[in-house]
Amino acid sequence: MNVLVINGSLRSKGNSDLLCDEFIRGAEETGHSVEKISLREWDIHPCRACYACFRTGRCVQQDDMAAILQKAEKSDVLVLATPTYFLTMSGQMKVFIDRLLPMWQGLGGKDAYVIVTGHDGKQGLKRNADDLAMILENLGDRVRQIVWGEHVWQKGEVLGTKAMEEAYLAGKSVGC
Repeated sequence: MNVLVINGSLRSKGNSDLLCDEFIRGAEETGHSVEKISLREWDIHPCRACYACFRTGRCVQQDDMAAILQKAEKSDVLVLATPTYFLTMSGQMKVFIDRLLPMWQGLGGKDAYVIVTGHDGKQGLKRNADDLAMILENLGDRVRQIVWGEHVWQKGEVLGTKAMEEAYLAGKSVGC
């Protein structure tokens, strides 16, 4: 299966990034092809709400989002990962989600996973996870698992937590 991991964290090797890497390790060990996109490395502009994409199926903006949409459309599995900022996803993840509009109907039917991190416990991360899961479900995807990177704030705090094993096992479960 083709797995696309979308990481909405601005920190390289931060907690979300580390959990993505564990998910990837598990998925690759079971023979899946995986690509990780770190949104911090891509030029994605906010949606202009012009709705030209409703007529053309493409966004009028000339940035990196078209390439990401192609990768997402070709994937069998989508993974969305983000730190929790003020009870919700990172701004980069929100901009990415808003720009799914041209392909809204073409991204459904996939297995999906959500990875959330933050300094709070599960209750403080719940809104973020629920929002991402609802977005994926509205696309027509099946959310298979949420990985909770709770009580982590500083870079690398997720190392040695149960979330690392959960991310790895979630990756290994792809296609099962």
